[in-house]
Amino acid sequence: MARYIAIEGPVGVGKTSLVKLIGSKYQTKKIFDTASNPFLPDFYTDKPGAAFSAQMHFLIQRFQQLEQVPRLLQESSLVFSDYLFAKDKIFACLNLDDEELRTYDLFYNTLSPRLRVPDLVIYLQAPLNVLVERIKSRQVAYEKDISEDYLSELIEAYDHFFARYRQSPLTIIKTTEIDFVHRPEDLENLMKIISRSHISGV
Repeated sequence: MARYIAIEGPVGVGKTSLVKLIGSKYQTKKIFDTASNPFLPDFYTDKPGAAFSAQMHFLIQRFQQLEQVPRLLQESSLVFSDYLFAKDKIFACLNLDDEELRTYDLFYNTLSPRLRVPDLVIYLQAPLNVLVERIKSRQVAYEKDISEDYLSELIEAYDHFFARYRQSPLTIIKTTEIDFVHRPEDLENLMKIISRSHISGV
């Protein structure tokens, strides 16, 4: 049975909502990505150096959260995270210049091997227009400045990353065709996938 499951996808696709929904129906431990970052306001106003500061802050925060996974697995048979550690690298590649990225990679490549690899990764997909509407509807303050161009680049970056992802079994879900909230059978089908004794491939 899969024990540590990471749910991924671009901004607005429903990662956090799905983890919360699973947590409300099943006994699980949950890890949520943090939006708390003192460098974000400067990043959104294009202040020089702010992108690197913000990215390094997220890198350390995410590492500190995910290094708790082995301990949480001792307390529960299922641990869900609404992000994968590699998410940080995806955003770094979009936001940092080449020199900053070389420095970032030194830290990322040191920290990443120290984290437990998920037993399953669930990649949620949605087209640009759907993500834009979802982001508008939830009215999160720090998301209001995300442009459609940036969101489009993010979708492409995620697709590129998961086309080559081989570290864990991978399940890809098009969220425009599935409704976990209003169709209980969709959530039940997902949990059946998670509960299989052996999961491999895509």
